[in-house]
Amino acid sequence: MNKFLLKALVLASVSFATVANAQFRTRNRMDRLEDFDQKKVSWGFYLNGNLLDYRIVLNPRYGMYENHNLVSSKESTSFGAGLIAKFRLNDYLDVRIEPGLQFAQRQLTFNTDSNSIYQDGSLTNPPFVPIALTEKDRVRDIKSTLVDVPVMLELHGDRWYNSRPYVAAGVNYVVNLQSNSDSEDDNLQQVFRSTTHNFAWSAEMGIQFYFNKFKLTPAIRGTFFMNNEMVSDNATTPPYWSAAVSTLQTRAIMFVLKFE
Repeated sequence: MNKFLLKALVLASVSFATVANAQFRTRNRMDRLEDFDQKKVSWGFYLNGNLLDYRIVLNPRYGMYENHNLVSSKESTSFGAGLIAKFRLNDYLDVRIEPGLQFAQRQLTFNTDSNSIYQDGSLTNPPFVPIALTEKDRVRDIKSTLVDVPVMLELHGDRWYNSRPYVAAGVNYVVNLQSNSDSEDDNLQQVFRSTTHNFAWSAEMGIQFYFNKFKLTPAIRGTFFMNNEMVSDNATTPPYWSAAVSTLQTRAIMFVLKFE
């Protein structure tokens, strides 16, 4: 297991145990913020840690060789923060808009030297001059700054003392500010290009804890891109990079701390 994820899970478990003990150790404890959830609109902010990688569907011609995958993704950790706007629908349903900024760096490795055998071209791909791939050609460190705008429908249960469980799901509009989608250079010049505008779906579960002055919510969220993020290389670029990938989609697991 990723060391960062293991540490995060341990820290989250300790934090949860501490909060739970403080909340439930006395059965006669008074309810806090009793009218908070009756507000039609409320605000807050959140901090999050992420574990990200790519879901890759390979091109069977250029992305595989003798049943070996030629392109691989290395997962990475990152962080983000954002704002919360909650709109109350009824006692059990809320709509949440949580725009945030996520910072990420991932790595793709293209072990596609064997694609030189296709140098004579085909009906769909022109001939090309083979090149010897260097380490700089094979490895792409992809930095992303993502403006993430999820809109989620939240279903929660009744309060139990000073806590309330919930589940939520919704859709995201995500803008990648470092996509390089408009660049005329491509992987031949070590420039990796991906789509700027993206759509995803998210699912989340957590427990809301009520304190005297605020509500704290630890949660786990999964976010999965729906569109293909890969931007094809230029027509004259040999099929060592984008041609090897049919579909490239971000997927992320987030540990979120919300303050309202």
